[in-house]
Amino acid sequence: MKRPDSIVIASQNVHKVIEFEDAFKNTGVTIKSLKHFDNVPKIDETGTTFEENATLKATGIMNFTHQAVIADDSGLVVNALNGQPGVHSARYAGDHDDDANNNKLLKEMQNKQDRSAYFESVLVYLTPEGDRVVSSGRIDGQILRARRGNDNFGYDPLFYVPAQQKTLAEMTTHDKNMISHRGNAIRNLLSQLLELWD
Repeated sequence: MKRPDSIVIASQNVHKVIEFEDAFKNTGVTIKSLKHFDNVPKIDETGTTFEENATLKATGIMNFTHQAVIADDSGLVVNALNGQPGVHSARYAGDHDDDANNNKLLKEMQNKQDRSAYFESVLVYLTPEGDRVVSSGRIDGQILRARRGNDNFGYDPLFYVPAQQKTLAEMTTHDKNMISHRGNAIRNLLSQLLELWD
């Protein structure tokens, strides 16, 4: 499998792109974000799994850029809610409204004894030559009954990691990336690619 000169991360999210830049810094591959392109098409995430959505994104962006692409889809899976919010995590109570999403999660979990949950991230790497590599990562934790921490990104203030005795919102970005679902998925993907690339 040919090593590309650059890979497009199918995201406008600066934090995500920095995470990929950091992981790929010694590979000789340049990381680009969607901010490098004009008139990027909107990809409808109509899949029922993280992998389906990541594949839809990767395919759409690869067809648009004609370059190697990595797309991710991730979300929160709560066991007591039958796997919800899952693929609907970002739009659980309104489109990318973290506050509303957290309020809905607290309400739905009000009378639940089982607080176990996990974040899952699935990455799909696609190239115009037809290469496809899939990787996933997860982090297990519990849903608290009240928010903790100042980094109010997504569900982080409610997601408690027993091994760290902190919520994700109480951790530094570096510490969070070392254990996060996306961090784990990126490390898994990179180790696969380094074995496959010429």
